[in-house]
Amino acid sequence: MSKRQAAIERNTKETQLKAELDLDGQGRFEGAIGVPFLEHMLDLMTRQALFDLTVSGRGDLKIDAHHTVEDVGIVLGQAFKQAVGDKAGIVRYGEAHVPMEEALGFVALDVCNRPLCVFKADMPKSKVGEFDVELVEEFLRAFAVNAGLTAHFRLEYGSNLHHCAEALFKALGRALGQAVTVNPRIKGVHSTKGAL
Repeated sequence: MSKRQAAIERNTKETQLKAELDLDGQGRFEGAIGVPFLEHMLDLMTRQALFDLTVSGRGDLKIDAHHTVEDVGIVLGQAFKQAVGDKAGIVRYGEAHVPMEEALGFVALDVCNRPLCVFKADMPKSKVGEFDVELVEEFLRAFAVNAGLTAHFRLEYGSNLHHCAEALFKALGRALGQAVTVNPRIKGVHSTKGAL
């Protein structure tokens, strides 16, 4: 099997970012983007997916973290789409419930090249440290759409916003790792259409 790796750069007037992704990694993350909470969430996600991920660069944080967070989602989604390649042999679907103390997150996804993000999480417009919690949805939407995923995110319940975000990111990691698992019994793509 060829190496399922990708490196993507995005340079705009707002951000200059790079993502390097290996779907067959060991769960290692390196991040230097100036948004510590997002770096923490990506570390958790990467560990659960057993991917290796490096994200580097900078954004216009003097304004706020919105552009940086969204654009990290874009470059990571594009890297995932490139790394997964023609999708031959992958299980395609992934889902996970992940508890994080009092919070429970759920993610179900399809690596199908039909971009859609459904986000059902009752999280108030508040902050965790300096991080705007509403940016969780912005990141997940940008990632799902650019990765070509149909993805459903649901926060079943939770009160601590850090735990709520963590449950969703960990669930995403576990669902992604499951979806890109190669099953030798699958010949070509796992679809009656013969294409994804």
